[in-house]
Amino acid sequence: MSEIAASTVHEAYAFACMRCGYGWEQAYEIEHHVDGSGHAFVVYKADGERVPSPLSTPTCTNCGGNVVRIMRSGRVSTVQHLLEQQNAGRPEGAAQDAAVPAAVPAPGAEPHHWQLSDLLHPFHRR
Repeated sequence: MSEIAASTVHEAYAFACMRCGYGWEQAYEIEHHVDGSGHAFVVYKADGERVPSPLSTPTCTNCGGNVVRIMRSGRVSTVQHLLEQQNAGRPEGAAQDAAVPAAVPAPGAEPHHWQLSDLLHPFHRR
């Protein structure tokens, strides 16, 4: 079977694991193909690597759990921005609230992956 046509679109999704609370975002290149027999198929790529569809069987990259909520992109980054604004108002050297992680990782540190409680914290009524 040889490919006849292909088009690529870019999509991004936010994910939250309902088992461990881990949250992350991922961008995908979604290639739409038609094979020599006229059958359409889709190939998902993340960071240049072929991956399974994130919409069919998402798996938590932290705990391996399969109960993962899929949200529109920006949900994790929106919460990160809100936390940055909240932390910007604190005096230097002030102790951080244990429930709110540092919004910006230290130089050389791995990027922070959000917990479910972090994602929902700004939406709680006060």
